Amino acid sequence: MLLTEIIMTLPARQMFFKSLRKSLTTVMKRSIDQAPHFQPCKDCRYFSLSAKRRKVPENPKEWQTKFESTNPEFDWDFLCNSKNLSFIENNIQNRKGVGDIQKVLYLWDRYNKEIMVANKEVVWKDLIKAAADLPNTHHTSTPIGEESNARLVETVGMLKEFEFQPKTVVELGEDLHILRTDNVTAATGHRTYYFMDDLVNLEDALIQFTLEYLQQQGFTLVSVPDLIYSPVIEACGFKTSGERNQVYKIDNTAYNDVCLAGTSEMSLAGYMADECLTSQDMPKKLTAVSRCYRREGSDSYEEKGIYRVHQFTKIEMFGVTENKTGEESDQLLQHFLQIEKNLFTQLGLHFRILEMPTQCLGAPAYRKYDMEAWMPAKQFWGEISSASNCTDYQSRRLGIKYTDKKHENRHVHTINGTACAVPRMIMAILENYQRKDGSVDIPQVLQPYMGNKTQLLTPRHKPNVHWVNLHKSKTIKILIHYLPVFSFCNLFKGPIPIIFWRIKLLNFGLKSH
Repeated sequence: MLLTEIIMTLPARQMFFKSLRKSLTTVMKRSIDQAPHFQPCKDCRYFSLSAKRRKVPENPKEWQTKFESTNPEFDWDFLCNSKNLSFIENNIQNRKGVGDIQKVLYLWDRYNKEIMVANKEVVWKDLIKAAADLPNTHHTSTPIGEESNARLVETVGMLKEFEFQPKTVVELGEDLHILRTDNVTAATGHRTYYFMDDLVNLEDALIQFTLEYLQQQGFTLVSVPDLIYSPVIEACGFKTSGERNQVYKIDNTAYNDVCLAGTSEMSLAGYMADECLTSQDMPKKLTAVSRCYRREGSDSYEEKGIYRVHQFTKIEMFGVTENKTGEESDQLLQHFLQIEKNLFTQLGLHFRILEMPTQCLGAPAYRKYDMEAWMPAKQFWGEISSASNCTDYQSRRLGIKYTDKKHENRHVHTINGTACAVPRMIMAILENYQRKDGSVDIPQVLQPYMGNKTQLLTPRHKPNVHWVNLHKSKTIKILIHYLPVFSFCNLFKGPIPIIFWRIKLLNFGLKSH
């Protein structure tokens, strides 16, 4: 029988075409994945490959391999239209001058004129990098300029008057023996802290109170990872390189391009990456309580203590909404703002709401509000929360989309807000609720979460110890140097073990009396 006759038989013909279809699909998929440029979606201004979530194969050594991020889908029709050049340049100038639209236009022109495929790929990568540096646009109501131009929206609550000089949160915490900030260098470093006893309970009460309220408002609770790939963080609008970035990077020998999350906004945005929702799914509201890691650096007197630290607990709100009229995201932003206002009002804080100017928006925000509570000890307004509308800045870089009622794929708008930054909230509560005797009243809404306790009280029996600076004490250095010589004293009783006990306490930063 001839080969052609075998192929013409029904079973063989089915197998032949099945194999051919599989081969063609593999080749087409490989071509798409390696393509340096993409075709625009039907009736849409953005470029895309697929609206479905990208499936990443399991890899036991994935932390050591290079992370392949979602290809950004910029609005080239808007960015490369000469009619928008003046508007984009003014926007860049108003936002600290970060970004170069002229470079984007130059690379766009080069890309379209280039014939060689290899050169086209190189130009495309440079074009994507230049476009990624451009900031979002801003709302028409956003004040122009620096922080001093912020617009006061509202002041909430009553300013508490004190008949005594109010103590700082550090002074209160140390007197109550529930906080350590200055004497931590034996185990950690600057801008860190220890919460103890009732302060831990207060932290837990704040978290429970906030999460319970958010769930009542329709938020879905998510537990998020702290290790995030840097391209995801960059896609959210936070720089992971350069001298002024605030991101902690993991050692590249064990992890390839991995960072510690500075906020769960990064983790939640990454959770939504490559998603394609429907109009019925939105608005979608997520919340997470997580540890946040930041390379904070400030010598400001007001920001010492627990106001600006390297690691802290925070509850973040994250939302996505459709972009049918352009007003949906602003409505969700106002909803987030009202939630924050309700939370802080229930806690009895005196705070103000500011609409932040262009230089305070960062790269991703289209519109941003800050909430600042009055800190009576140092007499200043301290930021306790913010809420931002990032429109499609993050969704274009992370591929977060939705299918509208016309079955067309569009990018969602993303909104984020801080529901509770624990250290700053504790600072505001302790300083505003303190009494002359050093005790602190617990806000009424938090009392059920603390066993109906009403006050943080000074201990009746204070330990008669004081902290010493290990780095400055010559005596301690000498004793530590000779400590191994005295180790045999554990074998004896009487005066010699007492000497060893005193040396041991000094070694750990304590001095006995």
